[in-house]
Amino acid sequence: DMNGVEVTRRIRKEVGEEAPIIVLTAYDWADIEEEAKEAGVTTFCSKPLFFSELRDCLNSIINGDEDCQEGDVSEQVNFAPGRILLAEDNDLNWEIAEELLSETRVEMERAENGKICVDMFQNSEIGYYDGILMYIRMPVMNGYEAARAIRSLKREDAGLPIIAMTADAFSDDIQRCLDSGMDEHVPKPIDVKLIYEMLRKYLYN
Repeated sequence: DMNGVEVTRRIRKEVGEEAPIIVLTAYDWADIEEEAKEAGVTTFCSKPLFFSELRDCLNSIINGDEDCQEGDVSEQVNFAPGRILLAEDNDLNWEIAEELLSETRVEMERAENGKICVDMFQNSEIGYYDGILMYIRMPVMNGYEAARAIRSLKREDAGLPIIAMTADAFSDDIQRCLDSGMDEHVPKPIDVKLIYEMLRKYLYN
């Protein structure tokens, strides 16, 4: 019954100006920014919400920096053109991953499970893919099995970088990824800056 701007206005009336208020939105806030700032909004943070973006927003409030949405990410996303195969069965996770790379020159293709991932890689030309982002829990064939199958192929590019993305983040889980032939483990929820770091380290340095 009340939108975020009006809620902010009411909060300011009740508790004053001291408490920071962050608006979370999946939309372009340019249309409401002036009204929101007048109502008392401190800053904005984009959805889907990633830890790195929330951290930057909180740092901007604590340190008195500019709004987090104005941060320069050009250095992070300035990759050479390339192509990544993403093994992911969940539609929402696919959309999030696609959004992460939407401002880069990296193309992404999707495999809905591990078996499809292996088939797509096996049927591609040598060097077609620069790397694979591999979710672990998938139907038909999980990420561990898919990574081992790819590593066993008699192809000169079968050693391409494979980065695991999974919520299983204990040391045993990380070791299992490495034992399956993967190069790196990235925990979920995905930290966008960490993904950029991994891409730069293994693919587009």
